[in-house]
Amino acid sequence: MKNQLVASILNQVADLMEMESVDFRTKAYRRAAHTVEIQSEAIEDIRKQGKLQDLPGIGGKIAGKIEEIIDTGSLKYLENLKKEFPVNYDELMTVEGLGPKGIKQLYQELGVKSLDDLEKQAKNHHIRRLKGMGEKTERNILVNLGFAKKSGGRSLIGDILPVATKIKDLLRGEDYVDRVEIAGSIRRMKETVGDIDVLVTTPKPLEVMDFFTKMDMVDDVVVSGPTKSTVRLKETGMDVDIRTFSDESFGSALMYFTGSKETNVELRKLAISLGYKLNEYGVFDGDELVAGTTEKEVFNSLGMDYIEPELRENTGEVQAAINKTLPELVELKDLRGDLQMHTNWSDGKNSIEELAFKSQTMGYEYIAITDHSKSIQTSEARSERQIIKQMDEVDDVNKKLDGTTVLKGVEANIDSYGYLDVPDKLLEKMDIVIAGIHSGFNQNKHELTRRIVAAASNEYVNIISHPTGREIHGRSGYELEFDKVFEAAKDNKTLLEINCRKNRLDLRDMHIKQAVENGVKLVINTDSHSTNELVNMELGVGTARRGWAKKEDIINTLNLKDLLTYLKM
Repeated sequence: MKNQLVASILNQVADLMEMESVDFRTKAYRRAAHTVEIQSEAIEDIRKQGKLQDLPGIGGKIAGKIEEIIDTGSLKYLENLKKEFPVNYDELMTVEGLGPKGIKQLYQELGVKSLDDLEKQAKNHHIRRLKGMGEKTERNILVNLGFAKKSGGRSLIGDILPVATKIKDLLRGEDYVDRVEIAGSIRRMKETVGDIDVLVTTPKPLEVMDFFTKMDMVDDVVVSGPTKSTVRLKETGMDVDIRTFSDESFGSALMYFTGSKETNVELRKLAISLGYKLNEYGVFDGDELVAGTTEKEVFNSLGMDYIEPELRENTGEVQAAINKTLPELVELKDLRGDLQMHTNWSDGKNSIEELAFKSQTMGYEYIAITDHSKSIQTSEARSERQIIKQMDEVDDVNKKLDGTTVLKGVEANIDSYGYLDVPDKLLEKMDIVIAGIHSGFNQNKHELTRRIVAAASNEYVNIISHPTGREIHGRSGYELEFDKVFEAAKDNKTLLEINCRKNRLDLRDMHIKQAVENGVKLVINTDSHSTNELVNMELGVGTARRGWAKKEDIINTLNLKDLLTYLKM
């Protein structure tokens, strides 16, 4: 599917249109990008059917540009727009708080073309002098510059995991491939990915390398050898490394190339303390191979339990494995339902019925429809009258389902004072109430904490959605006094969300671990805006596992009866 590529390029066009202050065209391209992004069908298949212009917001001109992107992977119109402003647009747009108009102003008035230029002007206090900027904007830019530089060159795991899985499946389909695994940061379910690492065992390494370098998705062969090759992919531009190992070394190689580097260092130290040598080829006592076929065998040879890949970040997992105190992590199969999704009643693509029947095929016992409330300006939010009408529709859909129950819900906005934008008389009729901050991100951490705590203490609120408001490669997330947030959540039995949207994964792993340690219950939600986003549950589960979360820490592992009992507590 090229939906993400097309949507990304259309959004870039919209950004540059915004620089030119062409508002109506900006909105047109943004709407088209959103339409493409939420399609469950591949945009190239829709094009083959001749139905591009049947999609909302896509006319003849934009359809033509979509076809060019599908055919070439790029858009000349976008490249021409970029030439009008000789700045590193892609780089500067990674800085939170810098929109297209801000980039234009900084270029025209201060000559800012890159992150380095931006940092220099901010440190010299030149940005605060610009009209509409000020000292606070300058300070925020400096804070967010570090975040932008840190995330540069890495892609969202939600974009890359399907690509890696496809490569693995292609290799697995060849008779001469015995074992194949994805390693690296993908296997650890890290939120961003720099490259893809593939390991195989095979009696025919040359045939594997030939097949690998000739895959349709390959744009360029960087290195080709008998035991290791590197290719660059067409759509993502990402490098993929493949290595072959003997069967007796595969487990050790998988452990080594999974990482993290810091965990590997600790494991090598442990091996040395036991009189062994550990590397990617195995555990050795002198020249004798002690272990290496499987990861479990390697870990056990070092006197420790197997460490799940998601935990391998040198955050105490090695000692816990030695002490045999590692947690039994939550698994995807443990999830019984999904408690945040949006329909075409607000900013989603699909109907309640479509989401419900798709969820039923996934084996879910329950889902919650939680469309936005009236004050969210970024969506087609619902009025109070529409909320009541939607509740009636939920009743109708439930009559058609077998084994899946749709719960009535809402995602209310938390205003700058901590109040919700939905009256209590409606909230008390809901099965589930979610509250989230969708504006006012620039308040200080005390004010933001006060808003979250107030919402968590509201008798009707069950869940705080995307608690830090972060967007990976966008917003770094606002600061909170987490001790106060955890206390309010625990005291009021309010759940903190692990949001599965690939550019959120909020709460992040470190905060999940803190929440678990503080006895706070969590919920993993996809926040789906279309049926094809329901699969993102895997991303949330991976993030929960990175945060050491167990099945009992996650509320939507409960059956429906127990869930409803908890929500009413």
